[in-house]
This record gives sequence, C-alpha cells and structure tokens, in this order.
Amino acid sequence: MKTNSRHKMLPKAIKKAQAKRPLSFGERIEVRGFYFVLFVFFSFATFAQNAMVKVEIDTTNIRIGEQFNLKISINETENVILPKLQLKGLEVIDSTKIDTLKNSLIRRYILTGFDSGAFYIPQQQIFVKNQAYLTDSLLVNVATVAVDTTKIKKFPIKSIKSEPYTFDDFKIYIYISLAVLAIIAFWIYWFVIRKRKEEEEAPTYRTLPPYEEAIYRLNELDEKLLWQNNKVKEYYSELTEIVRGYIERELKVPALENTTDEVLSMLKDFKNAETIQTSKETIDKLKDLLREADLVKFAKSKPLAPEIEDDRKDAEYIIGNLKPKPTIEKEEEDGLE
Repeated sequence: MKTNSRHKMLPKAIKKAQAKRPLSFGERIEVRGFYFVLFVFFSFATFAQNAMVKVEIDTTNIRIGEQFNLKISINETENVILPKLQLKGLEVIDSTKIDTLKNSLIRRYILTGFDSGAFYIPQQQIFVKNQAYLTDSLLVNVATVAVDTTKIKKFPIKSIKSEPYTFDDFKIYIYISLAVLAIIAFWIYWFVIRKRKEEEEAPTYRTLPPYEEAIYRLNELDEKLLWQNNKVKEYYSELTEIVRGYIERELKVPALENTTDEVLSMLKDFKNAETIQTSKETIDKLKDLLREADLVKFAKSKPLAPEIEDDRKDAEYIIGNLKPKPTIEKEEEDGLE
C-alpha cells in the first residue's frame, strides 16, 4: 500500500523537486522505473490488440484512380464478427469472401481514391468472442497526375454534335401508336366483324304448325326414355306440357297456365258452342290423361308400364282429334246466301 501511494505522489514530487533542486541518483532510478512500467503496460496492450487483429496495405501512395489492396487478418476462426468496412475519402472497388487459413480469418479489399489528399483508413472494430478489437489506422496519400500543358496540342473548339437516335427516343410514341391501333382493331371487331358474323351465323327457324310440332316433340320424348329410367314424374310433366301446348296454339287459349278442370271446362264450352271439331271420347281421354299426370306429379302415383304406354297413345290421339272448326265452310255458306 505504501509503495502504491508513493507512486501516485511521485509525479507531483518530481515536479516540486525539479522546481526546488536537482533529483538525486535514487530518485532518478525510481522515475525511470515508473516510466518503464508504463511503457511495458501499453506495449503489452498494443501487442494483445495486434496479436488478435491485423491490417495491412500494399502501398501508402497512389495516384487518383489507382487501386491498392487492403488485408485484414484475425487470429481466430470462431465467433468472429467483421462489420462493414468504414472509410473516409476512399472507396471499395471489390472485396473477397472471408478465407480460413491456419486457424485465422483473412479478408481482402480492393480500394481506390478519386480525390487528391491524405486519407486515413480509420480503425476498424472487430468482435471476437463478444470482445471488441481495433485495427491500426493507416494513412494513404492520393496524388494527382501531373499534366504538362506546354506539350498538349491545342485544337479548335468544335460545335455541339447531336447524339444518334436510339429506340428509347421513340418507344413512348411506338407504345402509344400500338395502343391506338389495338383500340381501333377491337372497335372494328366488336362493332363490325362480330355483328356481321352473328347475323350470318344466326340460325333461322321455320315455325312448325301446332300438330307437326306436337308430334315432333312426342317423338323427342320417346327418345329420352324417361319412364324407362324411373323418371315417371318428368315423363308425365313433359307429356302433358306437349298436349297443353298443342291446345294453346291450336285453339288459342291459355292451356299451359290453367288447371286441369279449367282446361276441361273450356273444351266442353267450345264443344257445346260447336267451335271445335272433337268427340266426347277425345275429351274423356284428355280428362283421364291430365288427372293421371296430376296424380303422378302431386300424389306420387306410380302407374305400370302398360298404363304409361296407353297414356302415350292417348296423347297422340288427342292431338290428332282436337281441332278448331274450319271457318271456310261458314264463308262458303255466306257466299251461297
């Protein structure tokens, strides 16, 4: 403890002693020993830093634009973090990946400078096993290239030369033109070609007379084989729709919208008024057919195959024997009178 206190007081004692009297031989030995200890301490700290991380450059003097190499070496391979290189006045042209060589890591950089002057490569902080180490700072001189203006041949000033045209100069106009052409082509196709094509391809249908249409639809119904595939309800729905459609077109009454009783009542009235050509048997067959269809559709009745075939025959019989009374005879009678 006494020795430490003595060392702390030593600089002050030295200053006082120098001011008052020259130092004795023993005091000079103590002063030299103190400075030697400080020198050894800082040398050891610097050696520990340099022993772990090291930075080197292949030259300290370059000309503007000239390249030089920087190498950072780390005497450790595990838990090493090498941050991005921090520079002032110099630029990184390229760098290599970290190489492993004899239990050490090495990374090389290619640097250059584009401004003249003296630039420091500052200390780089490198972390090894969560401990920070600093590299040395290095001075690099960037010199300008001397130009002897007396030896440069002078030429007259030339007029401004226009640059040659490239695709980029016209691409915006090309894109606009293509867009306009696309819109025009679409307009022509949509309003001219498509409309004309639809008119040409529009199918033309010839309206069949009521009787021919009804027979044609009955044959189509037979080809569907609905009741043969246990679709009895669908079969009777289409069958009665064909018969009702025939009555509606032939007699010009709303047979599709009316109920079974309403249709039968209208036909009885027409027959009593003698405005249709039919028989009581035809109306009875129609009555049985429509009521059988109602039972199948609403009461889930399931007629047998012979009954279904008979209803199909009755439908064709009704269509063939239910017609409006011709008006030609009346016109002929009026002419005779």
